[in-house]
Amino acid sequence: MNKTLATALAVSMALSASTAFAGGPIIVEEVEEVVVERPATSGILPLLIGIVVICAVLCGGDDDEEPPVQTEPQA
Repeated sequence: MNKTLATALAVSMALSASTAFAGGPIIVEEVEEVVVERPATSGILPLLIGIVVICAVLCGGDDDEEPPVQTEPQA
């Protein structure tokens, strides 16, 4: 039984040792961080949207129905 245990241990170590180095070495490269500046026109868009909304509310469409035209009966 001792030989069986020793053989099983040797086989498991051999299998795990080969998979431990399967990926090869890991090389980490440092990457410089690129900072992008925000464009200056980003503040104009909310202002334009606000103007369009205010104009839509104040100018609104004319949804009133026109009064019917009264014609005089002909005699």
